[in-house]
Amino acid sequence: MTDFSTHSFSGQTALIRVDFNVPLNDKFEITDDTRMRAAIPTIQKILKDGGKVILMSHLGRPKDGPTDKYSLKHLVAHLSQLLGGTTVLFANDCIGEQAYLTASMMRAGEVLLLENLRFYKEEEKGDEAFAEKLSKLGDVWVNDAFGTAHRAHASTAVIAKFFPAEKRFFGLVMEGEVKSAEKVLHKADKPFVAIIGGAKVSDKILIIENLLDRATDIIIGGGMAYTFMKAQGGKIGNSLCEDDRLDTATEILKKAAEKGVCIHLPSDSVIADKFAADAQTSVAPSNNIPDGWMGLDIGSMACQQFANVIKQSKTILWNGPMGVFEMPRFQHGTKEVAIAIADATSHGAFSLVGGGDSVAAVNQFGFTDKVSYVSTGGGAMLEYFEGKVLPGIAAVKQ
Repeated sequence: MTDFSTHSFSGQTALIRVDFNVPLNDKFEITDDTRMRAAIPTIQKILKDGGKVILMSHLGRPKDGPTDKYSLKHLVAHLSQLLGGTTVLFANDCIGEQAYLTASMMRAGEVLLLENLRFYKEEEKGDEAFAEKLSKLGDVWVNDAFGTAHRAHASTAVIAKFFPAEKRFFGLVMEGEVKSAEKVLHKADKPFVAIIGGAKVSDKILIIENLLDRATDIIIGGGMAYTFMKAQGGKIGNSLCEDDRLDTATEILKKAAEKGVCIHLPSDSVIADKFAADAQTSVAPSNNIPDGWMGLDIGSMACQQFANVIKQSKTILWNGPMGVFEMPRFQHGTKEVAIAIADATSHGAFSLVGGGDSVAAVNQFGFTDKVSYVSTGGGAMLEYFEGKVLPGIAAVKQ
């Protein structure tokens, strides 16, 4: 693996795996271009060097081959705009005659976007013959799709075997993701607080267990907190609870105590009489919620409790909201945690926000520029923090 930033791509055709899996409305307009914008610096670096760029991506989950709904042609005009008016060529296939012919006729400084990789079932199957056909399009392979790094697909991992080590690169998105994740996992300054939220303990067991060997403090919020409360004998009313995970929660608390890791559960909760935006609300201790009521956000005491822990930290990982932040009445806790993280970051802490809902919250509240790093890869980041080897990273490094 060669360093992307110092390599000159002059005279080379770079085949880049990007993550352009962006949401489109029924008029095929892009409703969130975050992933596209993230890839622009990588593309521009290669163009500036005097190289050619061929982009490959998936879009959605097409079931039966090519379909207009999932065509990457809908992204061409916006991509051109993001690249400052650079003409973006489009191939109506990702392999085959038209793709090869267009690629062979490209000049330095030009960009070609290939049609959706997942129009071929071979992509997700990690088919070698398909990966080899893709590899013929470029002189070098750049993996800049961190969001798919946990998948051993043809374009994200298998293709690596058709490029020697010196012709495989992480793009700037991947480089940033990997460096930030490794800093948190392996080089974290202490105190290190991990803030884990979301609905279910079962979704976060592995990440919590892996962090027990690394973090000094783990804050648990969101629906999953009530499973822990019930495991400790608390009354949680109608709050979300995974009864089949009570023993797991007890085991996590026991392991944390043995390892000297402090687990922080919300002292109070904003409770509601139904799961709805117009519900009646009140506040109760999180371990004493009346029957018929459910916790939908952390309370003001818990906000202060968590903020005090966060402000003393030097490394912060945030994965998952503190409540049902999609409903305005239950977003206060998540917002207060975001404010505390931004404040700690401004005082020198390193903060990494990863996971779809946390990223959405940071964007929604306008804190994107006030944390150290916002990860673009939800599932990939989660698996990385669970301690798993990600095929898309291993393929570049091997």
